[in-house]
Amino acid sequence: MPDLYLVVDLIVVLSLVGLGATVLVKNNAVALNRIFAWFVGCIGVWIMANYVSNDTHYLPIVAVRASYFVFFFSYVASILFLQFGVRLANDAQAARLLRKAYVPLYVIGLSGATPLVVKGVSLQGSVYAVQFGPLTALYFTTLVLNLAAAAYVIQRNIVHATGDQRGRLVVLLRTLYWTLPLLVLAQVIVPATLGWFGLTNLGILPMLIMVFGLYYGVVKHRLFDLRPIILRAVVYLTTVSVIAVIYGLLTHYITTVVAKYTAAATADFLNIVLIVVAVSTYSPLKQLFRKLTNRFFYQDAYDPQELLNHLNRALVSTLEIDKLMDRTIAIISQYMKVEFCVVGIQDDGKGFRMFGASGSKVTAQDVQEIRHITGGLKQKVVITDYLGEASTVRLQAGLQKHNIAALVNLTPSNLRRKESVGCIVLGGKRSGSPYTSQDTRVLDTIANELIIAIQNALRFEEIERFNATLQEKVDEATRRLRRTNEKLRQMDETKDDFISMASHQLRTPLTSVKGYVSMVLDGDAGRVLPLQRKLLNQAFISSQRMVYLISDLLNVSRLRTGKFVIEPVPTNLITIIRDEVDQLIETAKGRNLALGFHHPEHMPSYLLDETKLRQVIMNFIDNAIYYTPSGGHITVTLEDKPKSIELTVTDDGIGVPRAEQPHLFSKFYRAHNAKRARPDGTGLGLFMAKKVVIAQGGAIIFHSELNKGSTFGFSFAKEHLAEAGGAKKPPAATAPAVRTAA
Repeated sequence: MPDLYLVVDLIVVLSLVGLGATVLVKNNAVALNRIFAWFVGCIGVWIMANYVSNDTHYLPIVAVRASYFVFFFSYVASILFLQFGVRLANDAQAARLLRKAYVPLYVIGLSGATPLVVKGVSLQGSVYAVQFGPLTALYFTTLVLNLAAAAYVIQRNIVHATGDQRGRLVVLLRTLYWTLPLLVLAQVIVPATLGWFGLTNLGILPMLIMVFGLYYGVVKHRLFDLRPIILRAVVYLTTVSVIAVIYGLLTHYITTVVAKYTAAATADFLNIVLIVVAVSTYSPLKQLFRKLTNRFFYQDAYDPQELLNHLNRALVSTLEIDKLMDRTIAIISQYMKVEFCVVGIQDDGKGFRMFGASGSKVTAQDVQEIRHITGGLKQKVVITDYLGEASTVRLQAGLQKHNIAALVNLTPSNLRRKESVGCIVLGGKRSGSPYTSQDTRVLDTIANELIIAIQNALRFEEIERFNATLQEKVDEATRRLRRTNEKLRQMDETKDDFISMASHQLRTPLTSVKGYVSMVLDGDAGRVLPLQRKLLNQAFISSQRMVYLISDLLNVSRLRTGKFVIEPVPTNLITIIRDEVDQLIETAKGRNLALGFHHPEHMPSYLLDETKLRQVIMNFIDNAIYYTPSGGHITVTLEDKPKSIELTVTDDGIGVPRAEQPHLFSKFYRAHNAKRARPDGTGLGLFMAKKVVIAQGGAIIFHSELNKGSTFGFSFAKEHLAEAGGAKKPPAATAPAVRTAA
């Protein structure tokens, strides 16, 4: 019989310890798993120590030491069982009371390993009888109270539990109801009251009920999330058993029946074929049993890799946050079969945004409150059923209030919790099943991939918002610019109209002034004294300059309206240049400047606009006079070259800064040093000079060096000029606009 007891004890111990080790390896981070592993470990030590303490083949001192183990580990097991029941029931109030009672309970438990409870042993038939010490009554009373308290906590919380949680508590309570009376009767009441220890070995047999109950809770109600492991093991064992039975029967038939009527070689061949068939049918049979287990026990099963592949394709298919969230929610709901799936993201541009909330009663405010509570948690995936620590009671209550079964914090690993991108909120599974460790791993992977996708989508959305805002600003600025340009255009037209009108109105009185001054100089009004002539000459030159200025203003107006016309007449350049030099030589002398004119002896006349060309020549010489300091030199040179004629006006005046030279021939533009030297300038002279020369097919000559002087002039290619009396030649369209003098 002792051997039978040993076999039963070993079966019970191995079953419990194997289950505890599996639970611990599965997830040792969960306190419930650790407590259960310690509990079954204590039960295993207790059972084996109980066998040794009752075996009379050992010395009494060995039985005493073994009894110490029995009493200590059985008491610790009762405390752990109470703690296990409290955590499984998620009873916060009982958990607080239990923490306060830990010290006295463990002190009483330690007394079980001393003579205060076990004084010694004595031989009683085929077993050793324990001689109890003075604290035996206290020891047994508190041990029974521990188990009764566990039963009470479980019973009280069954009323509020639902789904698998209720099923687990019911299984544990029923197991306790069947196991506890038998254990107390055989291990406590009979030995303590009657002093008979004959049932102590038989008293271990009720532990088989506990083993069956725990395994039933694992498979039926997903206790510890071990059902996949156990069911897969059952599949493999069933497959191997079926193949072994069939193979054994067929082998027996071949060796007993077939071998009698056939040769030995035929029987051996059939055995080889049978082995091949057995090996080849293993995989199909395993798949068959797996499908059967999935049908009955895994109605909400899914392929994690298929889910992640589907999600990855969705995440890379768009950068629009709305489409991204809709597809993510649809995929999670499709595969994990949840009652609802809500995603909330923190968007600095639009605040906290919710997606998929229409299928649930969870609001953005609810999610914000939950996120605030989870701020101190380290784990990314929070499963409501797995909470039970004192620090998470408030969180668990908040999640249960809104029927949230899982919450996934979308927090990058390199950022602080308060910088979370958002969160995923999941309801319970439609099948009523709890979330498994596989679900937790899948949700963690989804979170890592979704964080990157959300960040990219938010950046893209921010860029789009910026582009839209920028486009609006550009459009508004463009509209304002167009309105401003229209006003400027109208103002420019008004200005041109005024200039044209004013110029026309000024020409008539100015012509009269110039005419009368000329008549006085010619002596029509009597003899003119030398001083009077000098003053009248200055007045005549000024009136002539005024005529040129008015002509410039009129030409500018005509350029805008398209009425600027070149009127070629036979023109002798030597004559018109000499006239302009003669008019300005007195002004040059008055400023102590040397003005000289160099020209060939003879030059044919060409068809040019004499009036406008005079204006250009006068402008070049006049500028040279005003921008050359006293004592300077001005040289006007007309050259008759083989292929062209060129006029240059060279001075040693202030020159033009290099940076301003490209703008010099623009309308109304003046160099900064020219403004200081002659504040009353208009900036029209060089602009009109270039227009007049180019309009007649010529090119401007210009060269200047700051503080060393300038050269202005023009050139006409002879092949583009028509001599007076000859055929007219059109100006060359490709003639250069400005040519720099060497």
